[in-house]
Amino acid sequence: MTADQRPPTLDPVAVARWQRAAPQASPWLHEEVAQRMLDRLQWIKLQPEAWVHWGALRGGVKAHTDLVSRYPRSACFVMEAHAHQTARARQVIVPPWWAPRRWLGAATRFGAPADASADMLWANMALHEAAEPQKLLAHWHRLLKVQGFLMFSCLGPDTARELRALYAELGWPPAGHELTDMHDWGDMLVQTGFAEPVMDMERITLTYETPARLLAELAEVGRNFHPARFPALRGRRWRAQLENTLAERLVGADGRLSLTFEVVYGHALKATPRVKVSPLSAVSVADMRSMLQGQRPAV
Repeated sequence: MTADQRPPTLDPVAVARWQRAAPQASPWLHEEVAQRMLDRLQWIKLQPEAWVHWGALRGGVKAHTDLVSRYPRSACFVMEAHAHQTARARQVIVPPWWAPRRWLGAATRFGAPADASADMLWANMALHEAAEPQKLLAHWHRLLKVQGFLMFSCLGPDTARELRALYAELGWPPAGHELTDMHDWGDMLVQTGFAEPVMDMERITLTYETPARLLAELAEVGRNFHPARFPALRGRRWRAQLENTLAERLVGADGRLSLTFEVVYGHALKATPRVKVSPLSAVSVADMRSMLQGQRPAV
């Protein structure tokens, strides 16, 4: 996929609508994945002077608090897609005036930092909803300093595979858009200018007592962005059929319904630009300054 291509099975209008209307809270699954990302930070030795939390409101409010505790002296920039999300993030992230942690350490800022000024960009469970993922990766790349690092997670192709198979068996439109494989994410990172991408994947199986709870969980996590999805709302009869079929097909020996989520984790560095001696060569002042500062930090 090149920078000007969009995922072929993702409707950008549906994505934009969802991102404006998504619940202003972190789903349980997002917080759980964020904790697993935090475990991976033990291998990162670089202590950022400034870092970006991309989509903190949906990506993990608890994880944000943990990150601030890990990097108490680092300037943090919370970036949300819309003004109402920024307002809500400010309410739930900034401690009350009487809390000591509000006055200790660096303040959290809401908005974008200067280009090439962040040492880390943290983006949990956001990339699979991007209508133009390579443009988003390029934006993240632009915000990072040379040798700054990106930490991200997203859903992978095996997510909700049980539900996808069920829809296909019933002759219904696709249950969701096709999700990108971790190897393709690695290729896109390299194309964008990142170096040394490290990709990892795990499958998390969640169980539910009822079909209604399973569908409610899916509604919290996201929506079906496939262009060929059902074109209109379905009625109560269709919902009852879906719940009955889920109860029959997805139930396990313990009487609970199971659903798989594939989670992809990625880590990559912003590489030092390769300067070519040419009349058309150009390197930003910030990148040149970073190149001249000396040895790269240990990561």
